Amino acid sequence: MFEAADGLRAEFAELERRLADPATHTDLALVRRTGRRYAELTPIVKGLADYDRLSGDLAAARELAQDDPSFADEAESLSAQLDEVTAKLTALLAPRDPHDSSDALMEIKSGEGGEESALFAADLFRMYSRYAEARGWAVEVLDSQETDLGGFKSITLAVKARGTDPDDFPYGVLKFEGGVHRVQRVPVTETQGRVHTSAAGVLVMPDAEETEVDIDPDDLRIDVYRSSGPGGQGVNTTDSAVRITHLPTGIVVSCQNERSQLQNKESAMRMLRARLVAAAQEQAAAEASAARRSQVRTVDRSERIRTYNFGENRIADHRIGYKAYNLDSVLAGNLGGVIEALQAADLAERLEGIG
Repeated sequence: MFEAADGLRAEFAELERRLADPATHTDLALVRRTGRRYAELTPIVKGLADYDRLSGDLAAARELAQDDPSFADEAESLSAQLDEVTAKLTALLAPRDPHDSSDALMEIKSGEGGEESALFAADLFRMYSRYAEARGWAVEVLDSQETDLGGFKSITLAVKARGTDPDDFPYGVLKFEGGVHRVQRVPVTETQGRVHTSAAGVLVMPDAEETEVDIDPDDLRIDVYRSSGPGGQGVNTTDSAVRITHLPTGIVVSCQNERSQLQNKESAMRMLRARLVAAAQEQAAAEASAARRSQVRTVDRSERIRTYNFGENRIADHRIGYKAYNLDSVLAGNLGGVIEALQAADLAERLEGIG
């Protein structure tokens, strides 16, 4: 039934061999990649072993039940167990984004609504930070442009897993957050109590390693300039901020949070790698089937995906018809309900694609 079983078992055995080889551990990037793939395959290989064992036991029980009806109940129990294992294996083997077991970079930008939009971007940043903290992920701010009232024109953060559980890597979870987030509330800048609608954009990208993206140094234009804070106030007196332009694609990234030009350059290159991976994903989606496009369309910041209505304490995700009246809890970092609903919808779509 599971045609890929032999190939996956062979790959798993090879990964075990590599992880046992001391030479592998001299390359930390290789160890991480090997360890992540090993963790991905572990539940699949275990499931395949359970499937083979239960299939054999069920066949034997059914054969015995032909002569001894007392084995019928055991055969029925084994059949139910086999159905459960089959369902789990089918979900594990459904086509998935190869970057799901990656850390993530998130870029949050203010949009329509001026200062209110920037304040909402700050709310989203706090929401994701608290959610990440609750899951045991590490959050690092790579770059930010703050406004006078404490909002963000833009903020870029790295979210990093601490373990190797393939279902607990940030990109595979947070990728559904990419898009336009709309807020409806009375802004702090509103003097007459009127409800305003504004929006902020979220872009979620896999945090690509250097070995995943080939960047020719000759394709880069690197500019340095003086960092600045809210209202143009100087953060330091040296040209430590870095702007990198990738000439073939026109992608521009910048970083000014660190006082060291070298640190800012490293962070900017990290952001550029993630941008290039995201661009490749979008191009692949455009060239793929309609079903594939629907799976990855959440990285498109032009799509309004969610509304946060403060007056009704309501959060609504427009892609799957999700609605809940616990906005205060969600903004405090309790995103589990909406993310689990999005993951379930995504899994159903992927299973439908192989049905």
